[in-house]
Amino acid sequence: MEAVQEQPDPSDLMSDLMSPQEFAPAVILVAPQLGENIGMTARAMLNCGLTDLRLVKPRDGWPNRDAVTAAASATEVLEKARVYPSTGDAVADLHRVYVTTGRNRELVKPTLTARAAAAEVHSLAGSDLRCGVLFGPERTGLENDDLAFGDAIIRIPLNPAYKSLNLAQAVLVFAYEWFQEGSEAPPREVPSGNSPLADRGMLVGFFERLEGVLEEKGFFHPPEKRPAMVRNLRSFLLRAEPTEQEIRTLHGVLSALLGAKVRRAPSAKREEPDTLEN
Repeated sequence: MEAVQEQPDPSDLMSDLMSPQEFAPAVILVAPQLGENIGMTARAMLNCGLTDLRLVKPRDGWPNRDAVTAAASATEVLEKARVYPSTGDAVADLHRVYVTTGRNRELVKPTLTARAAAAEVHSLAGSDLRCGVLFGPERTGLENDDLAFGDAIIRIPLNPAYKSLNLAQAVLVFAYEWFQEGSEAPPREVPSGNSPLADRGMLVGFFERLEGVLEEKGFFHPPEKRPAMVRNLRSFLLRAEPTEQEIRTLHGVLSALLGAKVRRAPSAKREEPDTLEN
């Protein structure tokens, strides 16, 4: 069963889009069969900031109640969706068209991964060129006559033994790559909650206290290995990127291990470590 997550207000999401919508790529579904798949496609599109949905001869007609149910609040995309009588009509205003197929066809066209196609679409948008991506029916995919409208083919590299994607999944792969191409999200970050990362002065203060306690307890043995052991301890703690609160907690741990009653330091911009009561 699919996990249900709280859906954001689509109007809030639209205000944070990375690229001007005028030049965001259109998603064109050729002869989609199920309303549910159209709704899930709309959901995938809005997740990635796309709103231009075009439908060519949807089998079950339009509008479709099943599409609204499956869209999970992405109804803005469905409300703006346009229906066309032919693929040619759906792509008439576009400057560049990409087509998707998982089968080998006798077509001499450039073939790109979804990631490469997304990067190309972004570069074309900078030249004020409108692009679109064609997706075929769930059962058969695009016919050769539809593929002929494409300037290039998008292929999604998958397990050669099983490359089956449903319609919304295929749309999401491209839409995600397009959104990431314009995203400034860092590839890695460590949230620190409500406490900032500890600065070097705070870290060194803890290191010195810890090393003093370990020295007192005879941990550094034999003595000649002390420098290497100290470096290892410091490197380990530095890799953890501790916050100020975590360092204060570690001071408290040391105090508890020493058998002393912990007296909390008063709140301050630069709090001192927990101290010991005599």
